[in-house]
Amino acid sequence: MRNERKSFHAFILTILFLFFNGHLLSQEIQTREISLGLEEAIFKALKQNLNLVAEVYSRDEASQSVSLAKEVFLPSFQFSYGSSRNEQPSTWWIQATGTYITTMESYEATLSQKIPLGGTFSVGLSNYTTNTNQMFQLFNPYYNTQLRFSFVQPLLRNFGPKVARKEIIVARHNYEISEAQLKSQVLDTIYQVEEAYWNLVLARENLKVKQQSLQLARNELTKTKKEIEVGQQAAIEILNVQAAVSQREAEIVQAEADVRIAENRLKVILNLGSGADLQTIKINPTEKPEFKPVEIDLHQALETARQNRPDLQINELTIENKKFNFEIAQNQILPQLDLNVSYWSPGISGDQILYQNDNPFSGIIVGKIPGSLRDSLRDSLKFLYNNWTVNFTLTIPVSYFTSRSNLAIAQTELIQAEAKQKALEQQALLEVSEAVKNIETLAKSVEAFRVAREYAEKLLEAESRKLAVGLTTNYFVLQAQEKLANAQSAELKALVDYNLALARLEKALGTSLDKRKISLTEVGQK
Repeated sequence: MRNERKSFHAFILTILFLFFNGHLLSQEIQTREISLGLEEAIFKALKQNLNLVAEVYSRDEASQSVSLAKEVFLPSFQFSYGSSRNEQPSTWWIQATGTYITTMESYEATLSQKIPLGGTFSVGLSNYTTNTNQMFQLFNPYYNTQLRFSFVQPLLRNFGPKVARKEIIVARHNYEISEAQLKSQVLDTIYQVEEAYWNLVLARENLKVKQQSLQLARNELTKTKKEIEVGQQAAIEILNVQAAVSQREAEIVQAEADVRIAENRLKVILNLGSGADLQTIKINPTEKPEFKPVEIDLHQALETARQNRPDLQINELTIENKKFNFEIAQNQILPQLDLNVSYWSPGISGDQILYQNDNPFSGIIVGKIPGSLRDSLRDSLKFLYNNWTVNFTLTIPVSYFTSRSNLAIAQTELIQAEAKQKALEQQALLEVSEAVKNIETLAKSVEAFRVAREYAEKLLEAESRKLAVGLTTNYFVLQAQEKLANAQSAELKALVDYNLALARLEKALGTSLDKRKISLTEVGQK
């Protein structure tokens, strides 16, 4: 029984130990804080944002497609081997009596290379060896080696470096488009980080304003209670203050919710966690919105946008693709005319059979002159015999009319892409113009809200002095406090809106990467 009690006590102590350690660990995790500046947050997003990581993989896949397309110009080697045995009864007097047997082995090695004009050059070495028991053979076994050079060149359809390099050109265009798409995603991500960061700053600063306003109301409530106790104010005056305190407490709840929502949005963009993990991290933004006046040359901004915006670059590359497809379609309506040139050198050897009186029909073998595979190979390499062919092949396929349809489709797609480019340029110019005008407007708003906040501070100070000498009531003081809180919030929002307007202009110009000296190769790399 005593041992059982000791075991039970040990079990309880273990549970308590695990519980308290787990509780402490949980507290440690929950209090984990990250202090972030804006640029640090941007760089963290460029390394960790899931959308960017996926786009980087797409860019890498397009790069591999270029490498794969280039392989069409790598030489190819082909080797074949064959062996056969033919056994059957003799059917006439030249064959062996009874059953004749013929065996054959063949070897062929070919090296071929595609050339930039669309043709193919190849060199091949082949050999076949036969051995038979048939009568009246001059060589047995018999070795036939052949060294052959071949060249095939399209002269109309499929002629030229563009057609020959079609897959490479298309793959390169697709790679450049994927890079521009990655750049577009990077610009969007940078702006999303700036927007989420400044909205978090705004939410936190707005919470501080609400907390200060609540504290002022609570101070006023304490002061009013004391004045009622000593008879300096009527008891009814406390109702205004209590209502103000309750209202500002409700505003605190909403402001805290705004902070939580803004913080979670930034966490997701930075890929700091998901689900329950979001609640274990607290982000402390270290920067405050500032007003930095800028002067913008609209004409220069429009030119910068033309050169840097990825959506314009994507469509320009698309137009290049369509132009290339149109040129290929023009080539494909031509008839097929191929030049075929071959030159080959044979080498023949084997055991030469000597017949009596050089008459093979006598069937009397008097000797042999030995030969070998090496002899036939040697003779083929000496180019002892001059053999060549040159021919032209003209082909007019039934799909001739279909090819013309493809040409019409390619031309239509090119016209559509060019029209879309003009529309995109107009949209880009409109976005830049609006961004510039918005900055000018918000700059004036920042100054106006700053002045309004200063007047609200002076109004509260004046009402507080009047209340101290009994020239007003706490109702007007509370009103002044509320006006000051609203003015402070409005000034903060104007500052954030101004900084976001600068970020939108930067995105509209496509200069976010250049400004931070970031290369696309660094994106997604930890």
